[in-house]
Amino acid sequence: MSSAKPSLELLRSLTDEHVLRAVMDQRRMTRTEIAARTGISKPTISDSVRRLSEAGVLVDTGERTTGRGRAGSYYSLSEECGVVMVASITPSGVIAEAADAFGRVLAREQERIGRSPGVEVAADALAEVAARLRRAVRGSIRCAVVSAADPVDRETGRLVELPDVPFLVGELDPVAVLEPLVEGPVLVDNDVNWAARAERGAGRAAGVDDFVYVYLDEGLGCAVVTDGAVRRGHRGLAGEIAHLRTEGPDGGVVPLIEVFAALGLRRRASTAVDVEALRSAIEADGEAGDRMRRALARAVRGVLAAAVALADPQLIVLGGAWGTEPAMVRAIAGLFAEAPRHVPVVPAEVPEPQVAGARARGVEELRDRIIAGSSPRPS
Repeated sequence: MSSAKPSLELLRSLTDEHVLRAVMDQRRMTRTEIAARTGISKPTISDSVRRLSEAGVLVDTGERTTGRGRAGSYYSLSEECGVVMVASITPSGVIAEAADAFGRVLAREQERIGRSPGVEVAADALAEVAARLRRAVRGSIRCAVVSAADPVDRETGRLVELPDVPFLVGELDPVAVLEPLVEGPVLVDNDVNWAARAERGAGRAAGVDDFVYVYLDEGLGCAVVTDGAVRRGHRGLAGEIAHLRTEGPDGGVVPLIEVFAALGLRRRASTAVDVEALRSAIEADGEAGDRMRRALARAVRGVLAAAVALADPQLIVLGGAWGTEPAMVRAIAGLFAEAPRHVPVVPAEVPEPQVAGARARGVEELRDRIIAGSSPRPS
């Protein structure tokens, strides 16, 4: 058994990490509060705070404790620690925000690109919002997280063109676009996967390790979460359900995406679902509304049955503009409850879930990068 002791550099590095994680959790703390929270001695904490302040990572906020006893100084992260860029590429445009290590959104930019912009327009819009964010915040953009309303190749981060995808960006490469503007990694994933992560973090699937998130909007998608992680598949295309075979309006078997064509619920000259027309149809009174709700619910039931058979989830979460409509949730849950194998079906509840999920991951990455660069690594 080795009797080697940890080096002084290693001990300092570990202490600095404990200090920074404590401050990141609480936003501002005194040295006494940090010592109490971490269980590390006050002299050791004082040395760490001094090192981190000299390195420009921590700053004295100028605030002091009040009351009896000696006043303590509050410390927080320096604005020079940088930010994470969180970008969302959707038919409504490219939205990007800069968030700090506390998760606060410091700036937000947007560029419209249209429903079928092509690679060059989308790339220019992404580069433009990133450049504006860089000018709007202090410090650098340390890392970036991108959510795209298209399939994403898990190895390269490139968007993937599949048949009948309604939002046509082409094989956009967000990593290549953002690398000149971002110091660290650029993480890219499909918007439905980010939405599922958001629901697990602070929504209806909080604390659930095995669930399926089904996205029903202009586009159609699905995220499978098992053992607490989104399963992306070999290429990153897991959950692309548009061509999954299900029950059509006439009782025959058709691809899911064709159900909306048969019901007259597609946008003109597009495979995108016409959400406003669908809402009007399911809200209609009498037999017409009931018939439309049942036709859509039967089609979605086929997707849920396949998900249960393949993934064995504890829960199914319905997201998207019409997937969370109360009338549709009731219709889908009611029909699915008749299936031999079924699980609870609930509507999603996190606002802007794709951005929320991407932001949460981005803040984690930013914190890790601040900690990694805050003090000398042990040799």
